[in-house]
Amino acid sequence: MSYLIRQAHTAPQLSASLSDPVWHTAAELSIDQFHPKSSNHRPVTRARMLFDKTHLYVHFSVSDRFVRCVQTEYQSRVSSDSCVEFFLQPRESAGYFNFEINCGGTLLLYYIEDPTRTETSMFRKYTIVPERLGETVRIATSMPRIVQPEMTAPVDWWVACAAPFALFEEYVGPVAPASGERWRGNLFKCGDASSHPHWASWAPIGEILRFHQPEFFGNLQFAPN
Repeated sequence: MSYLIRQAHTAPQLSASLSDPVWHTAAELSIDQFHPKSSNHRPVTRARMLFDKTHLYVHFSVSDRFVRCVQTEYQSRVSSDSCVEFFLQPRESAGYFNFEINCGGTLLLYYIEDPTRTETSMFRKYTIVPERLGETVRIATSMPRIVQPEMTAPVDWWVACAAPFALFEEYVGPVAPASGERWRGNLFKCGDASSHPHWASWAPIGEILRFHQPEFFGNLQFAPN
């Protein structure tokens, strides 16, 4: 799997959906590889990515049902809600970042160097990104912060965010992407605790239901200037 991240000469708006013409310059990808353990609910999820000298921009649009959102604290378990995620590995010799954002805009963010599960820890080696850095990730969404009870009717929603390269540099050193540079990563849609749980990815994750498998990451290529 490969995706070309195009350069934005003007920063896209995060307060609007795809009505911002800057987003239309981005290529679109589909998050449509559903794990067999998913229910029969198959939300249509698309994403676009852009970059400039200071930020990486990601936009998700979702045609959904059975939407819930109850996690409101930074680093809470947002994957239990209606959630979109993107994992990024700036260097193959370094760890990766898991940006997980529920439809209400709450963020979970770790830097993971070894995702192996252990008896005493979620991962063998990881760092919880502190709130002072998490707050530098700007997030906008079309949904309210809390959706409860679950919204069973069809609904279209979106999440957009801007992640500063300075955040990545706190952990892996300089990363401002040069023309043609390649990162690795994957994008996801889930709803672990909804009435119709589902797990979808852009790049297939294999037989095991686990997003944290960097060996399955696809290629993210930064477009030439």
